Amino acid sequence: MTSVLRLLTILATFARYRLDLLLPRQSLPWWLRFFLAPLALIPAGKLTRGERMRLALESLGPIFIKFGQLLSTRPDLMPPDIIAELSALQDRVPPFAKEKFSALVEESLGDSVDTLFKHFDREPLASASVAQVHAAVLHDGREVVIKAVRPGIEKTIAQDTRLLTLIARIVEKYSVDGKRLRPVEVVEDYRTTIFDELDLQREAANASQLRRNFLHSPLLYIPEVIWDYSRRKVLVLERISGIPVTQLDALNAQNTDMKKLAERGVEIFFTQVFEHNFFHADMHPGNIFVSREHPDQPQYIAVDMAIVGSLNRADQYYLARNMLAMFRRDYRQVAELHVQSGWVPESTRIEELEAAVRTVCEPIFEKPLKDISFGQVLLNLFRTARRFNMEVQPQLVLLQKTLLNIEGLGRQLYPDLNLWATAHPFLERWLKNRFHPKTLWQDLKRYGPEWMEKFPEVPHLVFNGLQQIQQLDKLRGELTEYRQLRQREARRASIRKRLTLAAVLSLGGAFSLLWPVRDTLLAGNWESIPTATWVLATLGTTLLALRR
Repeated sequence: MTSVLRLLTILATFARYRLDLLLPRQSLPWWLRFFLAPLALIPAGKLTRGERMRLALESLGPIFIKFGQLLSTRPDLMPPDIIAELSALQDRVPPFAKEKFSALVEESLGDSVDTLFKHFDREPLASASVAQVHAAVLHDGREVVIKAVRPGIEKTIAQDTRLLTLIARIVEKYSVDGKRLRPVEVVEDYRTTIFDELDLQREAANASQLRRNFLHSPLLYIPEVIWDYSRRKVLVLERISGIPVTQLDALNAQNTDMKKLAERGVEIFFTQVFEHNFFHADMHPGNIFVSREHPDQPQYIAVDMAIVGSLNRADQYYLARNMLAMFRRDYRQVAELHVQSGWVPESTRIEELEAAVRTVCEPIFEKPLKDISFGQVLLNLFRTARRFNMEVQPQLVLLQKTLLNIEGLGRQLYPDLNLWATAHPFLERWLKNRFHPKTLWQDLKRYGPEWMEKFPEVPHLVFNGLQQIQQLDKLRGELTEYRQLRQREARRASIRKRLTLAAVLSLGGAFSLLWPVRDTLLAGNWESIPTATWVLATLGTTLLALRR
């Protein structure tokens, strides 16, 4: 019932802000146009379409706000006026009461804000979908920011994720692609991710790991976590001074090298995914700043590390090789890698998948490389594999989202960004280093102690394995014998059925011939029985006997 009420709320919000005006009515089916027709009675007001969309998403809560944040990074999908409004969702969501913020901090840290901090700014510095941020100064003079989770947000998120789960179950049960898309698993994965975002202690750990990965790096700076002041619902971080990445005028005013800035964003993404295997998975513009120092060698500053992702070694390897194979237009290898990685069934015909991939990619690669969307190519590739029963890979969902964010941001900073030119040498270098003797030596040093610990068990495991193979051969023979027995029984059953049918037909035929002369038979005149009747009766009786 709660999910139904929430669904009604969503529909009411859709109607209130006249979001139907954003839909291309001429391309909608007639029944949907009929359903939307009554909305024409609701005045649209003086709000622009971007404002209506932003206000609707704000009123529906954090999950929908995050969806708007994703759309705000895709100028290739949304018109500029809507992009401008949705950008306000990054860090300008209406704040909650400052008294509640102070109470949350005091409850978590066990003292008043005036005692804990040398200075505490009661006006919010930023307000986002899940948390709110205030500035403060520690007693040792360090400037910090305090982040606290919005009160009561768990209930709203639980409501929305229950509704999404309900919709996902319906899709999985009734949609043709339901089983392949695994919508319930995807929603559950998203639910876990967003609830993890409410645990600021986890975000602090993520920030600490990312900071360590990029320590002294000219590419990315991560603010320091103040652990003594951080709890599950409160996080205190070093305050950074940077230019929001969306303020292009300010970046140009300090003569920032925009080309290098865009390329470094791509390099950061690939470094996180392939070298560190630990990537910031919520890199929308509201979470990214640019250092004011060295504009000719611009450095990014990232905040809000609540959502991170990682891949296993196999997915890293297959993803890198897929990207390189696409870049080289080696569609045969793309098809083979999809099968080898388990993304499509082993029974898939390589030639058919190769032809399908070529059909999608060739028109794209006829464009100049700078005009090709890397993220869109991957999405098209996965979409093409749908008819080959490619299942959704939950471990790649965050990666795809992050890649789209990074590429959308890069295009905003430098429209002529050639993502391929940046990605190609990186992937080539990574694959080469993966099998370099130095890398193999590092793996040996890392896993050597574990291998040595298990080595004494190897002979025993080999002996057990050989025994299991012998038992398996024996079982296979017994299974073959059993199958043969079942086949013989099935043949006998089939023969019995056919004999029974023939017997019934024969006796039925004999009875049909006897019925007209039943009075003669009752009088004892057996000589008048037709010969055909005797034959059918004898045949039917014989068949019944054979059936046994």
